[in-house]
Amino acid sequence: MANGATETIETAVMRETEIAPAPAVARNTAVDAYRGFVMLLMMAEVMNLGKVSRAFPGNAIWQFLGYNQSHVEWAGCSLHDMIQPSFSFLVGVALPYSIASRLRRGTTFDKLFGHALWRSFLLVALGVFLRSMHHTQTYFTFEDTLSQIGLGYPILFLLGFRSAKWQWGALGALLFGYWLAWALYPLPGPNFDWASVGVPANWSHNFTGFAAHWNKNSNLGNAFDQWFLNLFPREHPFVFNGGGYLTLSFIPTLGTMILGLIAGRWLRESAPVIPLRRFLTAGVVLVALGLILHFTGICPIVKRIWTPAWTLFSGGICFLFLSAFCWTMELKGYKRWAFPLLVIGMNSIAAYLIAHIAEDFVSSSLLINLSHRPFEILGSSLQPLLLGAAMLFIYWLMLLWMYRRKIFLRI
Repeated sequence: MANGATETIETAVMRETEIAPAPAVARNTAVDAYRGFVMLLMMAEVMNLGKVSRAFPGNAIWQFLGYNQSHVEWAGCSLHDMIQPSFSFLVGVALPYSIASRLRRGTTFDKLFGHALWRSFLLVALGVFLRSMHHTQTYFTFEDTLSQIGLGYPILFLLGFRSAKWQWGALGALLFGYWLAWALYPLPGPNFDWASVGVPANWSHNFTGFAAHWNKNSNLGNAFDQWFLNLFPREHPFVFNGGGYLTLSFIPTLGTMILGLIAGRWLRESAPVIPLRRFLTAGVVLVALGLILHFTGICPIVKRIWTPAWTLFSGGICFLFLSAFCWTMELKGYKRWAFPLLVIGMNSIAAYLIAHIAEDFVSSSLLINLSHRPFEILGSSLQPLLLGAAMLFIYWLMLLWMYRRKIFLRI
């Protein structure tokens, strides 16, 4: 190195990205609590609020609870629909902290990128594994949360080393390009056989006009999957996904992660100050943009196919959720109430695995050893709720045991 003037790659990268090897920033417990809240919503599916609400058709409270623990049929949003975007958003929030921590320890860029690729592979593989549990052979689909995050993670990682202008520019280009590709894909003809793609001909959720480009299973994403997923060995040829979910949704999901990356950068750069005004402004603007696109028919808000309008709308809600947790815990200092959420949020991969793997074992064990009677004490209609509540408590005890022993699963 001439006169020692040549910078190392790592130093140059840190200068470009403004991620300097500064003293470690204190852990933001609000982020962990938000993550715990999201995972709690996912694990709480075992309480079957939708099933319970059907037993009380005239009760507004039960109908509200049931609606918000179910995915909407197509357009719109429920609280349950915010689980996956929140989880994806929080992956982005955590990335600036992770990069800065590893650079501070002297890790090279090559090793960091290699780890990002390995993490991407593990997330996709774990998603496929969990999807295959009730099949006779490996079930190759990539629409689940982990696989979607894994497919976009290497690009997110590289964007973590670029400036804010790059990140906003990448977000805009990604969403516009994805929207344009769908808008240019031809609509099905008047004699299209909707039943052949699993959609009843009289399905009330189909759009008309320009928005019909985003109808269920007659779109660009399903055409791609009919080609791509049939490249893998399958029990039966892939024709459509019953819920309308798609592999290509990882592209706009990456947009959600980029929004989280921007939020994480704001948090880290302003620490210990919380950029609450920025969060609230971003949240309101993004929600408004999503609604404008939806009601003008330019692009509907559909979570199942992760439309660009959904990326903006749900990303805005994520900013508002993050604002609420930061205001409550970091600004007001109310943290004790969030301990149950922190237990979950600091071990989110373990929580995800428990929810997907342990359900049958825990429910059957409770019924075998305690019988149905304790869970029918409030009547048969509430039996699923009480059984699910017991299961949820056992899940939490598992995570508490891991938390106290500092056992945290990381990918």
